[in-house]
Amino acid sequence: MAGAGRAGRARAAAPGASAGPRLPNPRLTGLGSGLFCAVAMFLLGCLDQLLFGASPTVYGVLFLPVCALTALWVRGGDVLSAPVVVPIAFAVGLLPVAEGGGGLLGRMMGLVTGLATQAGWLYGGTLLAAAVVLVRRVRWVQDRRRRGG
Repeated sequence: MAGAGRAGRARAAAPGASAGPRLPNPRLTGLGSGLFCAVAMFLLGCLDQLLFGASPTVYGVLFLPVCALTALWVRGGDVLSAPVVVPIAFAVGLLPVAEGGGGLLGRMMGLVTGLATQAGWLYGGTLLAAAVVLVRRVRWVQDRRRRGG
């Protein structure tokens, strides 16, 4: 009897629905994706400062998944904003990680030095976001052609 109940529930489920847990699939606006990316990178920069003593390599590695998520979660109409916001977020998150002397000028010099020495991570994350955006855009165009619109 218990097996019949499960089968009945399975038939009642919507077609195409999976039984497993679903991953989050938010659709952020261009501004929302920029805020998500900047806040996430700032928090990860603070976490890197606390746990790893401001390791630029750890920060760079953490930057890559944030870039991919930003490019995946931005809505279709704002998809081209993702490669623009990720470098800005990299700089925002680099603030707690950047080494610098006392005062504002020391912090700014540390930020500029961090941007110069970590350019590989910055370019890699930006290219990753651009590649995801390009794939999403190509799929959107193909779907639109298939539907005849």
